[in-house]
Amino acid sequence: MSEYVQVSTAAPTREAAVELAQGAAAARLAAGAQVLGPVTSVFWHLGEQGTGEEWQVLLFTTADRYPALESHLVDAHPWDNPQVTAVTVVHGSADYLAWIRRTVENG
Repeated sequence: MSEYVQVSTAAPTREAAVELAQGAAAARLAAGAQVLGPVTSVFWHLGEQGTGEEWQVLLFTTADRYPALESHLVDAHPWDNPQVTAVTVVHGSADYLAWIRRTVENG
């Protein structure tokens, strides 16, 4: 398993997305984050198909810090059941990956 993960969530507004990103970085659970959007989401919710505008948040951390980051995002999120997923980073520049590790380990 990779030592590094890219974590994804989405929020209903740009402000909520930035707050999630800032909170995770301030707690040193993520070395950094990017807020993208708006994006259009298509989903099933409460038995109905829906479409909505969301803001995506990508966060960068280590596999070891993922459980704490997930917990933080779920607790801080405005939605009851937010999407929080992680994908492994297969390759990355050595200096960038070292920066991620140093940043989240010093938290």
